[in-house]
Amino acid sequence: MAMSLGVFTALFAGTPPAAVNQPFFPVPKKPIFVTSPSAANLRRLTCAASATPNPVETKKIREPRGITKPRPVSPEMQAIVGVSEIPRTQALKLIWAYIKEHNLQDPENKKIIICDEKLKKIFKGNERVGFLEVAGLISPHFL
Repeated sequence: MAMSLGVFTALFAGTPPAAVNQPFFPVPKKPIFVTSPSAANLRRLTCAASATPNPVETKKIREPRGITKPRPVSPEMQAIVGVSEIPRTQALKLIWAYIKEHNLQDPENKKIIICDEKLKKIFKGNERVGFLEVAGLISPHFL
């Protein structure tokens, strides 16, 4: 209430109360961080004189490795993914796209996959597979 009255009087009365004029935190009289002109010139000179090219241009592109490295796949896997070499990550994405495209998830429990003939070849002949098992069951198909 006191603050709202103080603001009201400051805006409409013409004479601000003492609480409005004082800052919440004390303001230092001198700036805390002062840069000398010589430091600014030094910075300009070192930036202008550096002969190294842009680091983005010289940066080497790292080769994929581990699960992101393309590997040859079995003929059963090729029937679903459509290529002879593919990284594990992309193969898993394509298998999930195949499952969703052909509506192979159990309608009651979406975590269960109902395998068709192509998926049975990949998933060791299982009729139903849990979604957490998929990554482990595709491992033997990477040669």
